[in-house]
Amino acid sequence: MKKILLLTVFTVLGFMNVNAQKIKFGAKAGLNFSTVSGDNTNNIDYVTSQHVGLVSEIPISEKFSFQPEVMYSRQGYSLNTDVVAMNYLNIPLMGKYYVTKGLSLEAGPQVGFLLSAKNEKTDVKDSFNTVDFGVNFGIGYKLENGLNFGVRYNLGLTDINNVDNSSIKNRNGAFQVSVGYFFF
Repeated sequence: MKKILLLTVFTVLGFMNVNAQKIKFGAKAGLNFSTVSGDNTNNIDYVTSQHVGLVSEIPISEKFSFQPEVMYSRQGYSLNTDVVAMNYLNIPLMGKYYVTKGLSLEAGPQVGFLLSAKNEKTDVKDSFNTVDFGVNFGIGYKLENGLNFGVRYNLGLTDINNVDNSSIKNRNGAFQVSVGYFFF
């Protein structure tokens, strides 16, 4: 087992060293349109907020790339007139397939860490799980000058509720529109 792990680590490091000149780093920001889905969500509506963070693109082949990201993301939902605002540190690990030059289809898992949650001015972080797993699907377009655009949907896979003896299960969901720039 140790030999397999060491071999995997050295292979990945060697691969990254070969492609080091081609790795791109940048930043992106945009809008979130988020809500929750699941049990008892009849009167729940979307809220509009934002996301911002750092991205990297690691080419694997001419058509495939790996794009890890670290994003601060404001999410939440609206219930009647109450707004629940949740702040996450999200780490999407996106696989990108370039359909044509610049145009890519994206998919990959995401782990989110809850930083805070408020209902108006009341702290409700204890009502939610601190870790959220999801999967992202999207489309992106990258210009040769580094400017890029993306549309993505994050489908939450885990129950976000942390309430004892509750049978209600809800998952995050966020539609994202973003613009970014690869610096180098």
